[in-house]
Amino acid sequence: MNWLNSEAFTLFGQHILWSDMIGNLFGLAALALGWRRSLWTWPVQFLAGLILFAAFFGHLTGSAGKQAVVMAVALYGWWQWNRGRGQAQDGHIAVRFATWRERAALAAAAAAGTVAVALLFKAYPTLSWDPWPDAYIFVGTIVAMYAQARGMVEFWFAWLLVDLVGVPLTFANGYAFSGFVYVIYGALVLWGLRDWWLRSREAARPVLEGAPA
Repeated sequence: MNWLNSEAFTLFGQHILWSDMIGNLFGLAALALGWRRSLWTWPVQFLAGLILFAAFFGHLTGSAGKQAVVMAVALYGWWQWNRGRGQAQDGHIAVRFATWRERAALAAAAAAGTVAVALLFKAYPTLSWDPWPDAYIFVGTIVAMYAQARGMVEFWFAWLLVDLVGVPLTFANGYAFSGFVYVIYGALVLWGLRDWWLRSREAARPVLEGAPA
């Protein structure tokens, strides 16, 4: 798997590795499939994590460990969406807004998780390039994937919050290619948010007696 860490091309003076390029492309595909509520979003997400895990394993233990968690959540999402297939009229999963209790639980998990992971990264500096932002992005990604697995519209808001840190951070550190990819992520998130938002309102709208479903 050494070829994954070799250079694919140079863009904006940045050396793009095969692992970075493939991982970003699979990530974009997974997000687009999630927007369409396709079950394939989870195998694609799992494959992206597997590729990055193979690229990092052996020399970047922390990054490999993060990808292992991403793959585990992708398996959970696959199982959860398999259970929920057919709930919507079009045969896909039904989407909804989280309850206030669920929102509080997601926010608490994100806050506590970020602090715990950041402290772990600070205790073991080899696990992370920058403990606090890295922990925020990592935990935010996991929370977003969990909310997606549960069919919550808040999943898109979680991705937006991750992008708010991820985009300026990648540009500031000179990673222009990854920064532009995050911008595309942001556009997909806004379109996906609109689609899921409208679908959640349609699902919540009562059907009048005698009216066609």
